[in-house]
Amino acid sequence: MASRRCLMRLLSSRLVPQRSQPLAPVSIATGTLTSLSEPLGPPAPRALASPLLYYPSRCHFATRSSGDEDDDEYEEEHYDEEGSEGEWGDEEEAVAAKKPCGKTEEEKVAEAAEIGYKVLGPLGADEKPFKPYEPVFVVVQIGSHQFKVSNGDSIFTERLKFCDVNDKLVLNRVLMLGSQTQTVIGRPILPDATVHAVVEEHALDAKVIIFKKKRRKNYRRTKGHRQELTKLRITNIEGIDKPETAAVAA
Repeated sequence: MASRRCLMRLLSSRLVPQRSQPLAPVSIATGTLTSLSEPLGPPAPRALASPLLYYPSRCHFATRSSGDEDDDEYEEEHYDEEGSEGEWGDEEEAVAAKKPCGKTEEEKVAEAAEIGYKVLGPLGADEKPFKPYEPVFVVVQIGSHQFKVSNGDSIFTERLKFCDVNDKLVLNRVLMLGSQTQTVIGRPILPDATVHAVVEEHALDAKVIIFKKKRRKNYRRTKGHRQELTKLRITNIEGIDKPETAAVAA
């Protein structure tokens, strides 16, 4: 902008001729100038020869093409933060307590049964549900996911409703049971097999960044997501004959 202004001033000063003011008449008899005795007035403003000369066309002083203006629009990045506060910062691992859903107990039990579990109640202070390892495995379905677990294993599932930490659960969608001597496969489930578990914690999974972009449309969206998870500890497996572990002689 500074170079353009200088060029415009230089061009206007050269194209516009300056008027020469006539000199005052000289008195030859006295040999003095009458113009010196009169006070000097303010200078007359310079008249412009033509407005076209003072305001030249922009194309004469253009320093870039018209396509550069379009490029500047694409260089500006526009991000729309649609996540919660502190999306790019560290978030607390604790999950806020859920608001009451307003459903009856029958509706809660039916919805939990569709997912594949049943809530028995909180774990007592004197109860000891954890048992030593047994050579038995089971394939259980929770929601739309299948897990192969044994006694004492811990798994992470999607957030389970209507259950709190230290609640006892019964997983009733058992697809297969197996041990060292036999294997039982369900069609599709085994009605007599059950898996007992305890809710250890409700946590959040690692953050996943969702970035959307449409080229040449100045459209960019960035959003973060953290999946809510529930950690379960398998305590007991029922529905199969368990081999007796022989004591190893020292």
